[in-house]
Amino acid sequence: MIFDLIVAMFWSLSPFGESKVGIPYGIGKGVNSYVVFVACFLSNLLVFPMMMFFLENVNKHLTKWRPYKKSALFVARRAKTGTADKVQKYGFFGLVLFVMIPLPGTGVYAGSIASYLLKIEKKKAFLANALGIFLSSLIIYGVTVVSVR
Repeated sequence: MIFDLIVAMFWSLSPFGESKVGIPYGIGKGVNSYVVFVACFLSNLLVFPMMMFFLENVNKHLTKWRPYKKSALFVARRAKTGTADKVQKYGFFGLVLFVMIPLPGTGVYAGSIASYLLKIEKKKAFLANALGIFLSSLIIYGVTVVSVR
């Protein structure tokens, strides 16, 4: 049971799943649904500070390497294209909405990159990402609990 919770938390940290995969995985494995929700939400929340550290410190050095730079520009364009108009039109709540939508290509990874590229104040960006993650986790939790029963 602990192993399944840890795997669910790793899914929530992963850019391939976030809590969109972690919560259904943990609940599907029989771990207490409340524990899974809290653990996966907090794990997913850790992504924002890790991404900000990476973007502000490590990214600068890696962009000197051509293959990295090419892929980083591709990801940056996608993140900026998907969020720039929403954030400019709706501000804080545009970023919350973008992070909240439980679809591939949205979430805290793209929200963090967009926050960095659009030069949104860190505290405001963290709050928007946290609220978006929470709402997304609630949606996934609700759908999972209803479908399991």
